[in-house]
Amino acid sequence: MWRATMNQGVRNFSANSSTMKCNRLQGKTAIVTASTEGIGFAIAKRLAQEGAKVMVSSRKESNVKKAVEELKSEGLQVSGIICHVGKKEDRKNLFDKTKEEFGGLDILVSNAAVNPVFATLFDTPEGAWDKIFEINVKCSFLLMQESLPLLRESKSPSMILVSSIAAYQQITALGAYAVSKTALLGLNNIAAASLASEGIRVNCIAPGIIKTKFSEALVEGDTGEATRSTIPMQRFGVPDDIASVAAFLASDDAAYITGETIAATGGMQSRL
Repeated sequence: MWRATMNQGVRNFSANSSTMKCNRLQGKTAIVTASTEGIGFAIAKRLAQEGAKVMVSSRKESNVKKAVEELKSEGLQVSGIICHVGKKEDRKNLFDKTKEEFGGLDILVSNAAVNPVFATLFDTPEGAWDKIFEINVKCSFLLMQESLPLLRESKSPSMILVSSIAAYQQITALGAYAVSKTALLGLNNIAAASLASEGIRVNCIAPGIIKTKFSEALVEGDTGEATRSTIPMQRFGVPDDIASVAAFLASDDAAYITGETIAATGGMQSRL
């Protein structure tokens, strides 16, 4: 009886603590790319809930409008802009509008990614390979580079890259996508070392298998059941599981952390 009561208490504490929010990001401004749905939207929402002013962005105007309206309806301080991260002018407009509306930038979350083919590595067409590495890796670097003039004016600047458990696990069906996400781990390490002396922190999140539109092929039907069985916690993650990690890394609670990757995977192996 005592053990059952104790376990119930732990479960209740966990449930309550997961809904608790604080104001760790009060006065800070954040950009989150690809933030109108899924993990990106959850990150944008959590940062705003913790007090940040957040610039939401994605490729489609209708998606940006819908996301901004939803977040503003909750009393959150957000704005939005169309941004295809592969277009230089869109990236410029993203930073310009953020400075114009919010006065500067403290947090950059590079979340945009593509996977146009569900194929093994050597079945990946050249065009798909180029697209994956352009958006997932090159554009992440360009966003980081182009954010520096604003971040260098911040008192507590940080960058967060979104990688994947595919960077660690041998998920052969994800082919080139997995390789691109592994490349982000290297980008994170070198960027962090390059910017540490300036006080700009750079960290990475490696989400496990999270239930979103992006992961439907892995989480639905018989494939989903087989995939779930490989997760020690026996459940798929949800976007909020990643948003809470992002909020921590963006906050001063992580002031002495840079060059690290936090794997939020439900226990899936995450070491190279």
